[in-house]
Amino acid sequence: MTEHETQPTAERDQAHKETREDQPQHAVQEDGAQVGTGIETAGVPDAAIPELVIISGMSGAGRSTAAKCLEDLGWFVVDNLPPALIPTMVELGARSQGNVARIAVVVDVRGRRFFDNLRESLADLEAKHVTRRIVFLESSDEALVRRFESVRRPHPLQGDGRIVDGIAAERELLRELRGDADLVIDTSSLNVHELRAKMDAQFAGEEEPELRATVMSFGFKYGLPVDADLVADMRFLPNPHWVPELRPYTGLNEEVAAYVFNQPGAKEFLDRYAELLRLVAAGYRREGKRYVTIAIGCTGGKHRSVAMSEKLAARLAAEGVETVVVHRDMGRE
Repeated sequence: MTEHETQPTAERDQAHKETREDQPQHAVQEDGAQVGTGIETAGVPDAAIPELVIISGMSGAGRSTAAKCLEDLGWFVVDNLPPALIPTMVELGARSQGNVARIAVVVDVRGRRFFDNLRESLADLEAKHVTRRIVFLESSDEALVRRFESVRRPHPLQGDGRIVDGIAAERELLRELRGDADLVIDTSSLNVHELRAKMDAQFAGEEEPELRATVMSFGFKYGLPVDADLVADMRFLPNPHWVPELRPYTGLNEEVAAYVFNQPGAKEFLDRYAELLRLVAAGYRREGKRYVTIAIGCTGGKHRSVAMSEKLAARLAAEGVETVVVHRDMGRE
């Protein structure tokens, strides 16, 4: 007789019970694989459980655009996450100590078992009192056909049939999910900017969506930055390179910066360009653009462009724009 068999029956039963309670609960899929579905938030305050948005809808209706919009608003976005793993994602967010407060999950329902897993996960989330919303992207058959034909790609469910056959199959498969959606957006007549505006209106709250700026100094002799949205040329100012005592230094040096801004037109340029950027920034926000790269160039990217970039970035930051400064070519010579 083994040591385990000599234990009293009551003690063995209690040990088995504690062992089972210590183990995470699992759901078994039809293929036998186990996927965690319980949200183990013991010891985690309810306030730490992240807000959840599930983005779904018709293929070609704008799911990726909606997801990108939420990402720009600061949501943690996961694309094509298997539905059975959604509760696990929420659990990880709950244990992030507030670092992941809002999660958006894009789900692509293409099969019956996939849909059943999603339904089970939603029921589990509801039982755990997790705040969740479903955003469903809808569009007319005509608009979807036009979009698929414009990119010359088949519908994921059309198989050997036509695009309209795939659309019909997907619409039938998603009928129940559409009925459960908290927000349905018909994108039939919307462009990308209009869809982003609708998402902003729903999820940005009362605050205006934030614009982030990168101010980059560069040297024209090394080529234009390929990611620049706006380019300004500082070569209209005298070059400190030709002042022997300033040549070894960069635009980060106080003496170099003073030399640059004592030149005619330097301060005026800073004031007027900052004013122009305020106008451009307001338009970017209206059009749903959240990131802008402002390139400031001079001959070598060492003196004038560096000094101007620093001043311009400080001006933007003072006006509430989240700003990063990058000196691409400084030290390259």
